[in-house]
Amino acid sequence: MNTCAPVIQVAVGLLLFCDAQAPALAQTLRLHPENPRYFQWRGKPVVLITSAEHYGAVLNLDFNYKRYLDTLASDKLNLTRTFTGAAYVEPAGAFNIARNTLAPAPGRFIAPWARSSEPGGPLGGNKFDLNRWDEAYFARFRDFVDHTSRRGVVVEVNLFCPFYEESQWRLSPFCTNNNVNGLGAVARTNVYTLDRHGGLLPVQTRFVRRMVEELRDFDNVYYEICNEPYFGGVTLAWQHHIAEVIAEVQREHPAPKLISRNVANHKARVTDPHPAISIFNFHYASPPDAVSMNWHLNKPIGDNETGFRGTNDAPYRMEAWEFILSGGALFNHLDYSFVAGHEDGTFVYPAKQPGGGNPGFRRQMRVLSEFIHSFEFLQFRPATDVFRGPMPKDVTPRTLAWPGRAYAAYFRSLRGVSEIEANLPPGRYRAEWINPLDGSTASTHVLDHSGGACPLSVPALPEDIALRILVR
Repeated sequence: MNTCAPVIQVAVGLLLFCDAQAPALAQTLRLHPENPRYFQWRGKPVVLITSAEHYGAVLNLDFNYKRYLDTLASDKLNLTRTFTGAAYVEPAGAFNIARNTLAPAPGRFIAPWARSSEPGGPLGGNKFDLNRWDEAYFARFRDFVDHTSRRGVVVEVNLFCPFYEESQWRLSPFCTNNNVNGLGAVARTNVYTLDRHGGLLPVQTRFVRRMVEELRDFDNVYYEICNEPYFGGVTLAWQHHIAEVIAEVQREHPAPKLISRNVANHKARVTDPHPAISIFNFHYASPPDAVSMNWHLNKPIGDNETGFRGTNDAPYRMEAWEFILSGGALFNHLDYSFVAGHEDGTFVYPAKQPGGGNPGFRRQMRVLSEFIHSFEFLQFRPATDVFRGPMPKDVTPRTLAWPGRAYAAYFRSLRGVSEIEANLPPGRYRAEWINPLDGSTASTHVLDHSGGACPLSVPALPEDIALRILVR
């Protein structure tokens, strides 16, 4: 009897499976094999940069996401973030957001769960049946992801969100008042736990499995477990459980999707990360300390929500440039100019809005995207010893360097500074000062440099300025 035959057959089967996986994996968003602090998508290294809507593109039936995605594509932005609506929706007026896309009008909220025959559901309509799916919802979600794919946009699918206030919990399908299953008779702070969830954990797990299967064939998706889980009682053990569910469902998928954990507002050091989680996202990450604090992870670090710094462009533009030029791999500005009826991002919001966004700002984000993608950025590492000279006290140069080959730098302001020094190896370089507002070249220098401190004259710009240095 040939006892080797079964072993050979298994080995051949594994090789064929791996061969079948390879093309799909090469196209799907993944960690770049040469530098896993950045992404690879459709065979190319990529940094994800966007100014995107307030997360209701799918769950709000009044929102024309095709027009919205056309706008992102025309602005050359490559990311959007959307909430699933499995459990979380907002009432009108929440957080002082005008025309909030996460606050659909009565009768215009669509969720994964089918409506029952029992009246009294939230935001119009009957109560939900957490044992039955609404197939129209999944068709809408697939169509949304398909259109993002066609337009060269990645989707962060944010699976869950905590309930910050009772007003949000009272609208949730998970709240016992809103479903016919007798589930969710718990405090809003116990929903995302492994032991106090009132029977909701199996519902959550079943939803995650369904969503991951629904999107298995798309190459432009990653999953974020929970938005801002540091509020509302969400436990880390529960987050790790959800990560394990996603990983288990994807085990035999030809191109498994990345999983993100939203770590903290501003900054925090991640210790003992779960092996299934590949992206670590922060909110309001200015200054960009979250990047350096988590450099040891060797994974992409993102800043995927901005706000609460007024409605002007400058604070968010500076936040974006500093984060990406510190080694960040993802930036998402929360853009309140996208609302139902103005899916082209032209809504003029009131001054009380908790953030900004407009067509001009999106052009500025395109400048940043084109700037970082003009480099072989996989070779970059943050550098703190390249630039010297008199600078304003609140200005820290943010610099990425491929020593002797390429340098990308950003300065919040060099107003009043006529010259700085760049510490460069010997070589012939081309230095270009770039205006972050419009991408124009403010001045260009060709440098025949013998090594050491190299003086660079600084053009006068009213606000921030970027610098590109390439060896010739």
